[in-house]
Amino acid sequence: MIVYCAISIRGEKTFQDFFPQIVEHITSLGHTALSELNVDFKPVAPLTDSEIFTRDVKWIDKSKVLIAEISGASTGIGFEIAYALYKKKIPVLALANKEAGSNVSAMINGCQSQLITIKRYEDSEDLKKAISDFLKKNNE
Repeated sequence: MIVYCAISIRGEKTFQDFFPQIVEHITSLGHTALSELNVDFKPVAPLTDSEIFTRDVKWIDKSKVLIAEISGASTGIGFEIAYALYKKKIPVLALANKEAGSNVSAMINGCQSQLITIKRYEDSEDLKKAISDFLKKNNE
């Protein structure tokens, strides 16, 4: 299954140690993780903002689900989640570290779409379990 990974690249990076673990775990389960952090998809040359937008929208369009790390503020992640939910109608797993507290966007927390699942995680094991459960549920 193709999984789009929404991870803060320019935004807050407090929980960035978990970012590579998301991509690695998805890949270890036999899925394709579309992300800048996946070395298989790293561009040879830096991309312009327009190229990044075009690439990321194409990646979301190809994906069956979207998994986002939402512990810190990121306008890009919010845009990607909204696009996935309301344009593509694909399931979204929004992961928030328990230490993030109220840093998680009210627009994400308050979203009533049946397609979004918000999970709080404490450590790597919680994170991996949430991802595994979500992928299993949406790969049936």
